[in-house]
Amino acid sequence: MSFRIEEKLFIKSDNLIQFQENVFKKSYQKIHHPRLVESLYFDNIKLEMHTDSIEGLTPRKKIRIRKYPNDTDSKFYLEIKNSSVEGRFKTRKIINEQELNKTISTGIYDNQYGSCYPKLYVKYKREYLKYGDVRISIDKDIQYRDFKTNFTYNDERIIVELKTHFKKNIDELTNDFPYQRIRFSKYCYAIQSLYNLD
Repeated sequence: MSFRIEEKLFIKSDNLIQFQENVFKKSYQKIHHPRLVESLYFDNIKLEMHTDSIEGLTPRKKIRIRKYPNDTDSKFYLEIKNSSVEGRFKTRKIINEQELNKTISTGIYDNQYGSCYPKLYVKYKREYLKYGDVRISIDKDIQYRDFKTNFTYNDERIIVELKTHFKKNIDELTNDFPYQRIRFSKYCYAIQSLYNLD
């Protein structure tokens, strides 16, 4: 189990080039080629994962199956993102197509949230960079799609995520990336956008 710091930055589309130029001035590395990411999120009938995330309660989880369409990596990943008092960490397990179909059909039982079923897809283009011990992902062309109805919503925002070790000095991180911090979850925003929740 490896705890980490996760921060999200809101970058306006007309400021993206400036942000990238500032990162490129640093000793950055490209750690993966840009690719599409698609995740199928699960929740219980009361949408308690959504509610707990909105309210910032701990412990809480997000459960999803992730894949990379049109990429050489054709595997399916069952991922559980945990947020606890101690910090955040993610578990990841490769599943085959048979396990995927069974999981979608019967759902997932979680010891905290009970029976959880597919709710929606989140898809976006991601660019991967690294600066020192900070991993940077730039997500754009974000699309949310309801699992049952296929109703879609396009999010025009650009979300930058910073991930680093939980012992990282926060002041140093802020100085390196002096941009607006936001509290943002693609899953929660998708629920609100697709179901008109406030």
